[in-house]
Amino acid sequence: MDKKKKKTWIQYGIFAVVAIFLYATGLHTEVIGFAQRGLLATGLMNPDVAEIAQARNNESTATITEKPSLTKVDYNLKLTDRDGNVHSLEEFNGKVIFLNFWATWCPPCVAEMPSIDKLHEEMGDDVPFVLLSFDDDFEKAKAFDKRKGYDLPIYAPASNLPVMFQLSALPTTYVIDAKGNLALTHKGMADYSDPEFKNFLNSLK
Repeated sequence: MDKKKKKTWIQYGIFAVVAIFLYATGLHTEVIGFAQRGLLATGLMNPDVAEIAQARNNESTATITEKPSLTKVDYNLKLTDRDGNVHSLEEFNGKVIFLNFWATWCPPCVAEMPSIDKLHEEMGDDVPFVLLSFDDDFEKAKAFDKRKGYDLPIYAPASNLPVMFQLSALPTTYVIDAKGNLALTHKGMADYSDPEFKNFLNSLK
């Protein structure tokens, strides 16, 4: 075997060892998530909130005979907080709600989490945040939140999901307006710290 081929095999071996280590320790999710943040920075994954706002405006000015298509939210969702207390989505009725479905094993979820944390820091006093973890063990979600220093309002499902929320994709984010209408459903990751998104949330109050 010549030196060039030997060097190539050594490189493959190193990559394999690193990959095995990352998967064995569970760090591969965070490494992939970190890499995906570069894509988030482009803004290409963000929901087109300007278009959504325009469509909502058109619906709100429509006549009764035109039958606006705003979807009412089913608040019948029970939530367990990090201390084991059970809450209901109904508690936040009358407010704009940021509802995010995520899991620690989901790289896109990990990728968008810093932007959600930033948004929460800026708007958490006015907008209830519900980050619903779909980890098999809720302790993993709590440990992840603590390790990252987020202190986000994370929950685990304490009941079956209403039909309107039964989507398999993670992450998925829902925004509910103050009148109880589903204002946004976004499947996939996004940069929620974008100023345009914050303006969108403020417009729903």
